[in-house]
Parts: sequence; structure tokens; C-alpha cells
Amino acid sequence: MKILIYANVLSKENEQYYFQLIEKLQRHHILIGIYKDIRNHFIHTRGEFSDDFDIIHDYYQLREDPYDYLLSLGGDGTILNATLLVRDIDTPILGINLGRLGYLSSIEKSKISEAIDDLIQGSFLLDERTILQMDSNPVLFKDENYALNDFTIHKRDNSSMIIVHTYVNEEFLNTYWADGLIVSTQTGSTGYSLSCGGPILAPGSNNFIITPVAPHNLNVRPVVLSKDVTLRFEVEGRAENFLCTLDSRYEVMTAHHSIEVKKADFKIKLVSLEHLSYFKTLRNKLMWGKDLRNTKS
Repeated sequence: MKILIYANVLSKENEQYYFQLIEKLQRHHILIGIYKDIRNHFIHTRGEFSDDFDIIHDYYQLREDPYDYLLSLGGDGTILNATLLVRDIDTPILGINLGRLGYLSSIEKSKISEAIDDLIQGSFLLDERTILQMDSNPVLFKDENYALNDFTIHKRDNSSMIIVHTYVNEEFLNTYWADGLIVSTQTGSTGYSLSCGGPILAPGSNNFIITPVAPHNLNVRPVVLSKDVTLRFEVEGRAENFLCTLDSRYEVMTAHHSIEVKKADFKIKLVSLEHLSYFKTLRNKLMWGKDLRNTKS
């Protein structure tokens, strides 16, 4: 078995979990690969890094030498970045949560050893998640034009609201007067879209959500659409530039950009351990059913 360890940033207090993971994998004689940012972290903080592991730099290198699993150390943002590394390579991702609120990275750092045992024993399920693909002219995001959570168009800084003309399969849907517009997958339904009043979609529902951000018209509501549609957007406003985002990445766009959003032709596989269900994670993270009125601060 070959396992790639991925992280964007390792804080000093979280280094111990990295070493704990390495020790556990080596004990099981698993071939280990390390993402370049981890090596760079230790070279910067300690001045050295073990040369016992293969270093993976990008998607193209990983495509030539794929791994069986990718272990993501961090929060949900780390998994979002990891999807750009694996893309269509079909490498399942297991998220170990070193942050705070984690829907995707559901393995607590105190459970690393048990999680690896479950992975080796095959005690898990693979959860396939839809990916958004954005195509634009002129080109934005180059070949990293994918998102696991959401795509957004947003006003910049304190500029006035923007106008987004929206088409579904070339049929006019609506003109949104708002601070912005979110197109979310079922995975991203518990993120930015939720905070703007969008619904929660369970994995496997295979839908997109269009959610306006602070709409001018109060009768405008989120819309749930089939994953098979193609969305097209035309943007205008008083400002010259607007923000276009894919997950946590952003670029500046103008009214001259033509933008289409659709389902990508591949999916991302997330490892779901058998004792951790989506609904259990949802209840815990959103604290459903808990009465905090008498809780002492």
C-alpha cells in the first residue's frame, strides 16, 4: 500500500501528529509519500528533512506515480486544496482534522491510530463527491478551474452591488441584484451557501444550489438545480472589477468575461470510516438537539 501525506501548513503544536502518523504507517510497512509543503515546512523550521520519502510536487507528478490513498492533515480547506492535487487520478482522500470545525476532515487528531487501522483493514466506505468545473473567456484559474465546494461571483471591497444575469442551459433564469452569487455543490452546501440561507444537501443528492448573497430583492431565494445543467453568467456593475472564486482561491474578473459552470467529468472520492456517518457529523458540528441556554461560559 502507498499513502501520500498532504498538508498546506503544519503549526508547531501539530507537528506531533505528523510524526505520530509517520510512525504508525512505518510500523505497517506502508510506502510513504510526502507533499512538498510539508518538506518545506521542516526545512524552514528545523533546517532538515528526512530523505527517506518520495516528495510529490504537483498533479502531473502524481498522475505518473499514483498513490492508493491521500491523508490530509488540516481542516476542510486542506481537503479542498488536496482535490486539486488528485483531480481525476481517482486517489481517495481521508481527512484528519487538525483545525476546528470540520465536515470533510472528520477524523479527530486523537483517533489517528484507529483511523489507520480501519483504512488498512478496509473498514470504510468511499463517498463520491461532484466537482464543479468553470470555463471562462478570457481564461481564469488556468488548469485549476475546479471546485469541490463552490463557485462565486462577488463584488470587490465596498463597491455597490452587482448585477448577475443567470442562464440555465441557455434559458434565462433571473437577474440577481446582490453582493454576489454562489453556485454550490452538495459538499459546499454546509459552507458559504448555508451562511447565506441556502439549504443543506446530503451527499448523493447530486444537485447544485444557486444562492444569492445579500440580494436587493427580498423575494429572491436559493434555487436547487440538477447537476446536469450548464450555468452561464453575465456580470455588470458600477465597478470595473469583480471577484470570481473557486473554493478558497480567487481571481479578478470584469464584465467582459464570459463564464460557464457545469459538473466536471470526474468525481472526488472521500474515505468515510464506518463508525462516522454524515448525519452524525452534521449533528455534532451544528450542535443540533443541544440546549446551551444553561451552559456556563
